[in-house]
Amino acid sequence: MQRLLIIIALTGIFTATSVVSAPQLRQYSAEIENSVWQLSKNTPLECQLQHEIPRFGQAVFRSVASKGLNMAFELQMLRLPDNYALAEVLSIPPAWRAGEPSKAIANMQLLKQYNGELPKESAWTLLTELEHGFSPSFYFNDWYSPHDKVVAALNPVQFATQFTKFNQCISALLPYSFEDIAFTVLNYESGSDQLSRESSRRLQQIAEYLKYDNDIDYIEIQGYSDSYGGLWMNEQLSIKRAEKVKTFFVSVGLSADKVQVTGFGERRHIAPNQIAIERKKNRRVVLQLSKP
Repeated sequence: MQRLLIIIALTGIFTATSVVSAPQLRQYSAEIENSVWQLSKNTPLECQLQHEIPRFGQAVFRSVASKGLNMAFELQMLRLPDNYALAEVLSIPPAWRAGEPSKAIANMQLLKQYNGELPKESAWTLLTELEHGFSPSFYFNDWYSPHDKVVAALNPVQFATQFTKFNQCISALLPYSFEDIAFTVLNYESGSDQLSRESSRRLQQIAEYLKYDNDIDYIEIQGYSDSYGGLWMNEQLSIKRAEKVKTFFVSVGLSADKVQVTGFGERRHIAPNQIAIERKKNRRVVLQLSKP
């Protein structure tokens, strides 16, 4: 009898332990009636599509002006991770496709006090799954409760319309970024302040970029010349070239006090002056754009 009581007691302990250790699933997802997708940024410099996850945070897809197609995903959390871990990313089929298995998309690294991020390929996969009506979901252990497992899901309801607008925004992104134009060399025809055809196109590109980026702190314009002509004439020509570029920037809306002009004449050559094709490199204006 005593042995039986011990077995029963031990069984009770094991059962209680298993019940306590079983994780509780804490779910976050927008309901059908409050599933909101928003094109929160829509400019030739940046496209951003975001989705609110009530009581959890939001999911953000982002593509920016660049030479190549790009995409990034960020899972912004109200309670940032307090440890390092991995979140399993699964694509869950809708209820009306009963019996269809979930798809494993990726493992998202979670860093302490940072939002979760996924690179281009995984981000596009999430968008494709949403387009098919699936719910990309993120599973991870809670840092603040050892008994909880968290799942944050994206609701595909109301996604299609905003996704179309998002794609339209992406197709209109400029094919160059700030880094591509931050340091630019413009070249000139001999003995004049007339830009070469290629440099003229480049200047127009920079002007187009400046229409949309209000964070430009200042532009430094440095004018140079080749060594043909007198020192004073070359210095004046280099200043004239730089001033003409400044006038152009002001004409497209940039404040004049953000532009600094310097003329160096034939000083600071970057190529020999004896050969015409090399001498052309010295007839230049150097632009350096700065942001805070």
